[in-house]
Amino acid sequence: MTVQKYMEKKKITRYRLSKTSGIPYTTITDICSGKAKLEKCSAETIYKLAKSFDVSMEELLEPCFEQRSSFELYKSNVCHELKEKGDIPFIIDVLENNKIRTLYDKGWYAESLYLLAMLDYVSRLNNVSLCTEYDDLRRLKLKETVYPKSILAVYAVSSNEEIKEKAYNESIPEFVRFNIVENEVRNVL
Repeated sequence: MTVQKYMEKKKITRYRLSKTSGIPYTTITDICSGKAKLEKCSAETIYKLAKSFDVSMEELLEPCFEQRSSFELYKSNVCHELKEKGDIPFIIDVLENNKIRTLYDKGWYAESLYLLAMLDYVSRLNNVSLCTEYDDLRRLKLKETVYPKSILAVYAVSSNEEIKEKAYNESIPEFVRFNIVENEVRNVL
């Protein structure tokens, strides 16, 4: 979670954070705007921020060092997880661990919406009611349509728009709602 998100969660302004933490207002502003990297701040600043947000220094810094994998690899991992766990345990795990909101809070919107689409799809197949906790995210959509690399490769070779149109039209509805083209989530090796 970013410093800005922690501030929103605590419902405090930059000014208030500066006063309660003892960190100069300009430093808070630089961190929030991205001008200063959190991981480059002094240990004292990290300590004061962590104390203000009631989290550990490690928890505050964790997002700075987390590596984001490619979207294709992420999708593959989710499909493998579904296959290994089974539908109902997958649903329970996603909901209990709040994975969708965690991804969204990191700013990983494609991954968050993909996982929500998968949750909704598997819930529909198993006649499980949708979790209303994510209704705010269900109203979102990626700005550009995300196609699988395999579809994009065939399109690149042929330049035939019908390839993308066909993939889009055959896509699973829960994914298309978010502008993600996905036709097969079960056929993983």
